Amino acid sequence: MNRAKISLLVSLCLLLCLFVAAAPGGEGRQRARALGIEVGVMAPGPLNAITDVDGVRVGHTTVIDGADVRTGVTAVLPHGGNLFREKVPAAIHVFNGFGKLAGLSQVDELGNIETPIVLTNTLSVGTAVIATVRHTLEAEGNERVRSVNAVVGETNDGYLNDIRGFHVTVDHVLQAIRSAAPGAVGEGCVGAGTGTCAFRFKGGIGTASRIVPGGGGEHFTVGVLVQSNFGWTLNINGVPFASEDHSASEDHSASGDGSCMIVIATDAPLSVRNLGRLARRAFSGMARTRSVMTQSSGDYAVAFSTAYRIPHRADAGRIDVPPLVANSAMNPLFRAVEEATQEAIYNSLFMATTTIGFEGRTCEAIPLDRVRALVGN
Repeated sequence: MNRAKISLLVSLCLLLCLFVAAAPGGEGRQRARALGIEVGVMAPGPLNAITDVDGVRVGHTTVIDGADVRTGVTAVLPHGGNLFREKVPAAIHVFNGFGKLAGLSQVDELGNIETPIVLTNTLSVGTAVIATVRHTLEAEGNERVRSVNAVVGETNDGYLNDIRGFHVTVDHVLQAIRSAAPGAVGEGCVGAGTGTCAFRFKGGIGTASRIVPGGGGEHFTVGVLVQSNFGWTLNINGVPFASEDHSASEDHSASGDGSCMIVIATDAPLSVRNLGRLARRAFSGMARTRSVMTQSSGDYAVAFSTAYRIPHRADAGRIDVPPLVANSAMNPLFRAVEEATQEAIYNSLFMATTTIGFEGRTCEAIPLDRVRALVGN
């Protein structure tokens, strides 16, 4: 075989490896429970996903182009109707504010969300706001709307993605919103998690849920979706799990700084104040996965309830609200969101695949054989 053919064969092999490494999903990856890792004591929902909360929908757009573009969009919809006309009660908690979350102040002021919750990369927040506003204005019944509070969060995927290239477009965001559906949720290197890293491994999108027993035989569901992009030493159910490569880049997304977006859904009828309390507890679950809460991390939790809706215009100046969960009955919900957040972060790691991206940088998938050895499976 001459040198030209050998060179061509090597190039083809390298391209194939790059494609496999960069592709979302991946065979052989398993979620935490399939690996024998059970977080906490509460039972998960049927899908162990945020979509176990009835009506919640999730959509992804994964943007991979050439060797340098590894990014995307994830959209969470509280219900499939006109969110502007039928808002949902919501609260946002800022654990560490080194980030960019559009729509925060109006949610804090009014206690509701009126658009899909969109996640993307740091420099694409503006594009996502434009797209989310356009989606809302184009909905039937919104022809005269002149103000929209789009909720858009982010983490910085610039270690693996050419973030300065502004590769997320309005159409990418609209695709994620329009494709949002109930059922199983893609995890790992998909949507807004395509280019993120966590704990010096490949991070991404993860989700989990918990069933909360209530009085009189009823039960509630708490579902969580995360976009993981933070780190330092990973703890798996209290046991440290260090990367074997401690010489990884000092870029924030590979070394320990970074961010985490947490979206929480529940069908429990909660006041806005108790939704805020629920959002705060999510960071107890996040803390159980890491060794240090760093200063350059933008960590936000957005919590909403599907138990009742808030009409844009209330005819009688009143809204119908079901009996709300009392303060004294919140503890099981607190435990549920802590457990689901912790497990969702694990799922974001375990389902992610090794990714080669911007300037040839590589973020390795967490080795599941070492995870199995750690938990004795």
